[in-house]
Amino acid sequence: MKKLTEQDSKYRNLEQMTTHDILTNMNREDKLVALAVAKVIPTIAALVDDIHPRMQAGGRLFYIGAGTSGRLGILDASECPPTFGVPHDLVVGLISGGDGAIRKAVEYAEDSVTAAYEDLLSHGVDERDTVIGIAASGTTPYVIGGLSACQDNGILTGSITCNPNVPILAVSDHSIVCEVGPEFITGSTRLKSGTAQKMILNMISTSVMIRLGRVLDNKMVDMQLSNQKLVIRGTHMIVEATGISEDEAKTILLEQGSVRSAVDFIRGRN
Repeated sequence: MKKLTEQDSKYRNLEQMTTHDILTNMNREDKLVALAVAKVIPTIAALVDDIHPRMQAGGRLFYIGAGTSGRLGILDASECPPTFGVPHDLVVGLISGGDGAIRKAVEYAEDSVTAAYEDLLSHGVDERDTVIGIAASGTTPYVIGGLSACQDNGILTGSITCNPNVPILAVSDHSIVCEVGPEFITGSTRLKSGTAQKMILNMISTSVMIRLGRVLDNKMVDMQLSNQKLVIRGTHMIVEATGISEDEAKTILLEQGSVRSAVDFIRGRN
């Protein structure tokens, strides 16, 4: 039996559809993704609850994947430092074929069962860390080999896949199986499967960072002030929290380097 992600699309003769019909039907399928993700929240929560104390104790979070899955892991990891003010090596995304594969596919790179763990070792992975394998198919050798080696070395593993009863489940301490069903274009897992993976990665990294204290109330108080938009946003946060003027808030923000530090400074002088 074909894997869910390889089953034929519910739609035929796509090339004969109008643009409006293509978009409407894609949107109809996309609406199913959030419902599928909702069903696996308990599994996501269990993984986050295992990750949190490990990161509190100095562990890191790694994502490994190939193709679209690898790129999504890198995207999520790369957004953690500017959003939450954490070091760049705290959440790390690795893709089969190396960084060059982010923009251009590297042929057969995902077929190596040893490359992922070699990539992880280059970052000094150890038993304090957590490694999450991302593979819509659930059969990617790069990911399965990496997770298997991690388990052999006492490293916590998780996986995100869109197929049940696939090999990746055997090497995952926490298996997130998000069944989104057939893709709009048969087998094109950059669509619904990719959307599901992105949503789940958002949930994992955001909830971990909240648990680690990187959000106060509902604000990104540790965000990096890397452009004027974020300086303005941070200034408004400080004004809201302390009641001082915008000009004074901006000055203190730039002096202190973060919203958290600026608010602590203002409250400390009063």
